[in-house]
Amino acid sequence: MITSSGFGVAGSLAGSEGDKRFPPSLNGDPKSPCTKAYKAYVAATGHSAYATTPYSRVVSLYILCGARLNAPSQKMAEELAMKSCLGTRAHYKVTNGGACEIAASK
Repeated sequence: MITSSGFGVAGSLAGSEGDKRFPPSLNGDPKSPCTKAYKAYVAATGHSAYATTPYSRVVSLYILCGARLNAPSQKMAEELAMKSCLGTRAHYKVTNGGACEIAASK
């Protein structure tokens, strides 16, 4: 007799936080773009990455982020998440605070 728990499909990365380099700072507001992006990253079934500016109460009054979901590889997901975060940073013309960094990838 073969049984299956139905917990997940082999090879799926859905629900995984992947390789966390540092815990991303999220404000807890479910409508926040960065909270939405991080939740989408965790739910993604394929190679994905989440990039953000680190939060420091002394320096930063904001958190910027970017994500890439379901990329062909983890490396490509990281590159595109960084590009997204840097694009957000350029859009808002931010000059102070931390630089974009990969917080987690899978």
